[in-house]
Amino acid sequence: MFDSAEWLRSDPRKTAVGLDLDLEALNWCLENNIPKIGADGFSRISLFHGNVLQPLQSKLVKIDPEELVRNISLSQNTENLQTDVIESDVPTSSAAQDDELTMNNFTLSGRDIVCAFNYSCCCLHKRAELVLYFKHARDALSKKGGIFVMDLYGGTSSENTLKLQRRFPNFTYVWEQAEFDIIQRKTRISLHFHLKKEKRKIRHAFSYSWRLWTLPEIRDCLEEAGFRAVHFWVREMPDSTEITRTEGFGVGKDIKYEEATSFQQQDSWNAYIVGVA
Repeated sequence: MFDSAEWLRSDPRKTAVGLDLDLEALNWCLENNIPKIGADGFSRISLFHGNVLQPLQSKLVKIDPEELVRNISLSQNTENLQTDVIESDVPTSSAAQDDELTMNNFTLSGRDIVCAFNYSCCCLHKRAELVLYFKHARDALSKKGGIFVMDLYGGTSSENTLKLQRRFPNFTYVWEQAEFDIIQRKTRISLHFHLKKEKRKIRHAFSYSWRLWTLPEIRDCLEEAGFRAVHFWVREMPDSTEITRTEGFGVGKDIKYEEATSFQQQDSWNAYIVGVA
């Protein structure tokens, strides 16, 4: 949902639609990301709670923008401009599902761009599910044309146990990958947080059952779903032995993504995949 907020921030004429299986994440977006845009941000975004495999059954998340704006003081906003963090005392229940309005009976124009980042395709384990999801993404795009953008990672280190970390001023973020099943191409990803101020660790804050798809599989599924062209933008990532050190994911940021039709295997790589409708 952060991507939707950044999209809205870039131009006051832009609108966004978000769909997520986690209602808590949708609530958090409405209470923390959208207020940074301004009061008009609430009128330019529609969030739905549901499954991407059944998007038309997802329910519209209702919000009272006046309540949110009322609870964000001017002093808080001044401070947040410096820290890039928004604070709000709005309770989580400020956003709730509307039992009547689903995406099926909600008028939405075709989208110019559909995004699925944070390797979310890996949460789908079956090829048929992946193709179905891509078809829904294709159907959501404008009839005049649009693009579907997603990301994927890989490399020899991605098929082994792996632990990466990134340090921030107040906490350390840890990505842990369990043993990798080469037949099912499955693993378990866990995210841990080490909080410095509280001097405590939150282990398994998030855990995911992951199928690591390959780039050719993604391309074949996109083409089967009706996309007329698929492009890969790839960059080599630092060797996993480097990433496990203090700098973590932050190293190698100066390496540029380049469009590629072939790419030699590396210890670690990251890719953006663009399906053209």
